[in-house]
Amino acid sequence: MNSLYYEDVVLGTEFVSPGRTVTETDLTMLCMMSGDWSPLHCDAEASAQGPFGQRVVGGVYGLVFLSGMISRWSMFADTTLGMLSIDDWSFRRPIFIGDTLNVKMTFAEKRLTSKPDRGIVQRAFELVNQNQVVVQSGKSALLVRCRPTG
Repeated sequence: MNSLYYEDVVLGTEFVSPGRTVTETDLTMLCMMSGDWSPLHCDAEASAQGPFGQRVVGGVYGLVFLSGMISRWSMFADTTLGMLSIDDWSFRRPIFIGDTLNVKMTFAEKRLTSKPDRGIVQRAFELVNQNQVVVQSGKSALLVRCRPTG
């Protein structure tokens, strides 16, 4: 896919990523990187007695997963100037080892900035598991180049 410029973004357009199954290694690497060794995440015996009956993958994993799936689309690879925000992010359901997740992205809003060569694209995201249950959702604003003139 060629990189999209601000002008190419059509509001309401949806994209769905391929699925990927969350592994034990994913959970371990997240605990290692974050330093979050909560029994809820890393102690199978203790978490079996908890509210979910099993280990839960830390919520921040959803954002990391989302970032990876977005990069696979490469739709703004050459036109992104920067991610501006993560807004109204909600951890709606737990993520478990063995869940297969995909990302649904919709172009929700867009506006030009005070600089004529860039605009802001607001993207709405849903992280969905294999049962079509939304486990996380929110929005993220992206600063994108406008198509060059001349």
